[in-house]
Parts: sequence; C-alpha cells; structure tokens
Amino acid sequence: MSEGDSSGESIHGKPSVIGSFFTRLGQIYQSWLDKSTPFSAVRWAVTLILTAIYMIRVYILQGWYIVTYALGIYHLNLFIAFLSPKVDPSLLDDPDEGPSLPTKQNEEFRPFIRRLPEFKFWHSATKGIVIAMICTFFEAFNVPVFWPILVMYFIMLFCITMKRQIKHMIKYRYLPFTHGKRIYRGKEDTGKTFAS
Repeated sequence: MSEGDSSGESIHGKPSVIGSFFTRLGQIYQSWLDKSTPFSAVRWAVTLILTAIYMIRVYILQGWYIVTYALGIYHLNLFIAFLSPKVDPSLLDDPDEGPSLPTKQNEEFRPFIRRLPEFKFWHSATKGIVIAMICTFFEAFNVPVFWPILVMYFIMLFCITMKRQIKHMIKYRYLPFTHGKRIYRGKEDTGKTFAS
C-alpha cells in the first residue's frame, strides 16, 4: 500500500509532507503577492528589469526567437484584455442591458472596469517572462527560424490589433483610463489667523 494518495493526504487523514510543503510554499508566495499590491511602480520596474535581462540573454545566445515571439503574442493578448471593458458593449443585444461606460465629461463618475485588472496583468506578464527565461535553458525550445520575419509579423499583428481596439474605443466612446472622481474643494485653510 502506498503511503499517500494523489490528493496529498496520507491514509490516516493527515496531510503528507510533500502536500504540506507545497501548501506552505503557496501561502508564502501569496503573502508576498499581497504585500506587493500597493507598490505598482516598483512591481512594473522589476518586470521591466526582468524583460531587459531576458532580451539581453536572447541577444547574447542568438536563439530562442520562437519563445520570444510567443512571449510577445502573450503580452499583446494581456494588453488588449487590459484595455478592454469587463462587459463588451458590442456583445450586448440592448445597450442599456449591462453597465454603461461614461460618454461625456460632465456625466456621473463611473470608473472604467477592465476585463483584466492591473494587478493580474502585471502578475501574468511577469510569470510569462519567467517561464520564457526558463525555456532559454533548454535547447529543445531553440527552434531555428529566420527572426526578421517573426519581427515583421509581430509588428503587423500589433498594428492590426491596436487599430481594431482603437476603432472599438471610438465606436463605443470610452477611454480605458480613469483619473478618479473630481474632488471639489472649498476655500483652503491657509493657516493664518487674523487678530481683531
């Protein structure tokens, strides 16, 4: 009889050593993710540094262009999801059916709700870079290809996709960025007192 089953528990109902190790590892990982949530600038800076390291590695090794192309396509899909509204107005039968997007500046403040929130966008993009970096350590992923064709194809794909996204934004009159609700202030307290 085996000591544990596929669910990570032993026959006595207690968690196995391997199962509890991976559970603890997942908790530590989630804890670090939770702590990093408010520091968006630092998170994106780390991701840009990882991207630069990856690009330098690919340049020095002169290979793994298919992996880089796949990473670029993945990041493009994430970016489009980041720019898209959660409820796509083009899929609704009745425009008043779902949550509407603000169309005028003086209209009631309604924040833009994304299909892919910023934190998930960052997390997925960073995971993609790390996986692509790991792939560069395996020769099996180094498929020989003429890289200028991939670059041209990616540029064409990027332009076509962004043109379609911009047309969608213009047609349904929305901007994927909100700067927050306008705050109205009264007279500011200057701190000066007047003697009578």
